Amino acid sequence: MYSELKETTSFLQSRGITNPEIGIVLGTGLGNLITEIDIEIELSYNTIPNFPIATVEFHFGKLIYGKIAGKQVLAMQGRYHFYEGHSIEQVVFPIRIMKMLGVSKVLMSNAAGSVNTDMKKGELMLLDDHINLQPENPLRGPNLDDLGSRFPDMSAPYDKSMNDTLKSIASQNDITLHEGVYASVQGPNLETRAEYRMLQVIGADAVGMSTVPEVIACNHMGIPCAAISVITDECDPKNLAPVDINDIIATAAKSEVKLTKLYKELIQSF
Repeated sequence: MYSELKETTSFLQSRGITNPEIGIVLGTGLGNLITEIDIEIELSYNTIPNFPIATVEFHFGKLIYGKIAGKQVLAMQGRYHFYEGHSIEQVVFPIRIMKMLGVSKVLMSNAAGSVNTDMKKGELMLLDDHINLQPENPLRGPNLDDLGSRFPDMSAPYDKSMNDTLKSIASQNDITLHEGVYASVQGPNLETRAEYRMLQVIGADAVGMSTVPEVIACNHMGIPCAAISVITDECDPKNLAPVDINDIIATAAKSEVKLTKLYKELIQSF
């Protein structure tokens, strides 16, 4: 694994990706932040050694390098999911590449369903904590000692300073930004009524199929990270209606302007 990481890092450096400060991972239907980047280099995943092919049709599968507010950023326009059939190591491979390239902060986004009935479709939730319900952990197996310790602490997986800044930006711009616990499940099916009830009981506010593996990898490597969910559907088990994935994508697209505002101003504050 480490030899593959070094090979990919060297390839990207040879293509001019040399000093990224901030890594960005854009999830389902949340690619609008790319329009704020002064793009210098753009590479499709299928041209990068050891990068898997993205299989989800609404994930673009591009690595973008450029500047936002004078800060050098490296953005994943489309992420990998465990449910696509990738190994958990492949899911977090780009995050580890970001570390090896010199990234010091990572910002993530995802689309999620709300199991907390106070959170409505189209609103945003800042992740304060998470529950990992995926069947694999990216740290399982031999530890990559050059990246982090065997037993990383996870008492505060999301950076408090960035979260406080995001809450302040949201308040100043009259953007509703809930704060809560994100449960990450395998997918790709959505949950049953009984499963939503279980998620409520164990303390989840929202549920999705991503983000947590990357956050675990960030904490392992000592990279501060922040993550925001766009609430694309309401998952009240007492009033559960079928959900169309196209409706989820449309809701994410409508809400991404607010997400872009938050992350752009956060980057400006660094």
